[in-house]
Amino acid sequence: MRPQYHLAAAGKMYPNAWRQVNIFRKSKGKDLPDWPSWCFLPMAATYSIVSEGGAMAPERLGDVAKLAALIAWRYTQGIYKFEPSVYESISTTVVKNDIPVDVLYRLPEWGVYIETPGLDEHGFFAHLEYDINTHRSELRLLIDSEEALYPIILHLGQHTVTEAIDRALSEAAKQGNFNKQNLPIEQMIEHQSKIAQHCISLLLYLCSEEPDITRIENELPQRPSPKKVKGDWKLFPPQKAKTWRIGEKIAEEIAKTASQDQGGTHKTPTPHIRRAHWHGYWTGERAGQDRKFIYKWLPPLIINATSN
Repeated sequence: MRPQYHLAAAGKMYPNAWRQVNIFRKSKGKDLPDWPSWCFLPMAATYSIVSEGGAMAPERLGDVAKLAALIAWRYTQGIYKFEPSVYESISTTVVKNDIPVDVLYRLPEWGVYIETPGLDEHGFFAHLEYDINTHRSELRLLIDSEEALYPIILHLGQHTVTEAIDRALSEAAKQGNFNKQNLPIEQMIEHQSKIAQHCISLLLYLCSEEPDITRIENELPQRPSPKKVKGDWKLFPPQKAKTWRIGEKIAEEIAKTASQDQGGTHKTPTPHIRRAHWHGYWTGERAGQDRKFIYKWLPPLIINATSN
């Protein structure tokens, strides 16, 4: 599998990386500043690993984003595979302007890899970053294209998901990043916008309320807990990757809707298909600590259909 190939390649290039990750994690809130639990390891630590504690060689600068994503993914190695009909429907559902960016903190694991058969790219890694110096938060996407791994960065703050995407693309345009094919700037932004929208829609579903994920050994994706070994607490990566199947139950609903839509006689009012869409609402007091945005992805549904 491609993500495992990338992980193995990173381990060969930086053979001491995993030992250093354990050292940095042990220093969390002690010798190093603390950081939120949703971030596995700040990229400042990854920078130190790649630079070997010294000046960064220019040709290795791009390795920081790659290694950071692989570090976050290594301890769960979850590969998310959507059912084809669900994948098509979710990835083409327009992200609503009112979805707050905070929902992206709900990734089921520190790092995920989602397959993207609907794009030219094979898939993408996603993880959350916390800058221990500026205290800024980011959602980091690492796109797995045939030619290379390259990042798309969304700054998280007091704005919506669509605003975060727009800001990411605007910054990419300023920096001239990711233009591997030397496209005109407008075409490059359009290409990146398509990829970002596509990937974020899939991530939003994983972060939504009760996503349709088929259990493995009666378990759902989660962040692992450390185990005590010789008086010390350690995290251990799984022996192999897990492929989480997404949308098996919803695929049955979509198939049923498609079947109902094929002919037959109907009574008034006229039947129609309710398009797939995001539905969300706030719970809790406006200024309360328990305030939360609850949202779900609703699949297409036949409205006012009659059985034959």
